Amino acid sequence: MEEKISMCNFDENLIEIKKFEVLSELPNPFLFENGTMLEKKEQWEVRRRELYKLAVEMQYGTQPPAPEFMKIQTLCCNEEMQMDSYRIIAGRDNNSLSFKMVVFKPKGNDKYPVVVDGDLCWRYIYDPQFIDSFTDRGIMLVMFDRTEIASDLVPGVRSGPLHELYTEYTFGTIGAWAWGFSRCIDALGILGIADMTCIAFSGHSRGGKAALLAGALDNRAAIVNPNASGQGGSGCFRIHMRAIDEKGSELRSEQMSDCAFYGIYHWFGPEMKQYTGSEGNLPFDEHYLKALVAPRILVETESASDIWANIIGTWETAMAAREVYRFLEAEDNLLLYFRKGEHEHTVEDVEKLVSVIRNRMCGEPVAKGAFVLPFKKQRLIYHWKCPRNI
Repeated sequence: MEEKISMCNFDENLIEIKKFEVLSELPNPFLFENGTMLEKKEQWEVRRRELYKLAVEMQYGTQPPAPEFMKIQTLCCNEEMQMDSYRIIAGRDNNSLSFKMVVFKPKGNDKYPVVVDGDLCWRYIYDPQFIDSFTDRGIMLVMFDRTEIASDLVPGVRSGPLHELYTEYTFGTIGAWAWGFSRCIDALGILGIADMTCIAFSGHSRGGKAALLAGALDNRAAIVNPNASGQGGSGCFRIHMRAIDEKGSELRSEQMSDCAFYGIYHWFGPEMKQYTGSEGNLPFDEHYLKALVAPRILVETESASDIWANIIGTWETAMAAREVYRFLEAEDNLLLYFRKGEHEHTVEDVEKLVSVIRNRMCGEPVAKGAFVLPFKKQRLIYHWKCPRNI
């Protein structure tokens, strides 16, 4: 991914940083639990399993397995709108759950690259311009309703069909939503309607958290695109920040204590609650989660004024994860884009992802502007480096 197209129109003075509080240094992803250092690429899978215990099982809980059975019901096929609707039914023993999957198709009968997104519960995905940003470029958009898998309505309570199916696991709501991404891939394989060699996961906000986790869990996703995913996604637990946004408002980033205020501890695994107010003691941060995607393509899309999503923390963990990508000789596969604006999933965000998909499929240029920041660079909060640089 070398050739780039221009899509960057701001400078580092757009956002004024007022507070940059670092609770502790980012832990070293190259340091084994036994205290030895990672030295060879061949050792990565061993270290990756250690990162998984922290970034996945500690953060999100133990994850549910693939279902014992699955079937697909066709709800409707709208040729005029190039849209098909299905219901996925999956389960174990004699128990099952079901959720809706909608497929927006490019014109033609080819098997196209596909973007899977769990945000069918959000209004924005019915915007024709948003859908056309994919389909007009020869990309299939697959949406599913993650809230049918696990509810997000009861503050502080894990609830929903998937939790009832797998009571022996400790996964939170984000883990349940991530499970849905993989079931959509299973369904696409059964239906035989997609190019299974180029699958991307995407989602916005809490849906972006789920997309990132799903990408870490399922290596069938060639491209992972969390959009504005913040704490528990692309952000950083051990950085607290304040900044003045494009409108002149001073805002702060989300913190673990906000999980209590908003009643969202159920998004995570049961171990995370104990780190409220002491995030600096966490034995991981989100650079570990991003490293679990490596060496596959990770495209983070963010907005400059989304201070709540911790834009400095997102950059810091991306830079740290980039060291792992460098170690695996895939540095160009990690991209971080900012745009002007607030907490939304926009066509401009989509265009970044589409450029990466088109580059992979047919060599078209990738959007310029990766790692161009809307704020002045802060100091990096780690001192270790990729072992290849030592």
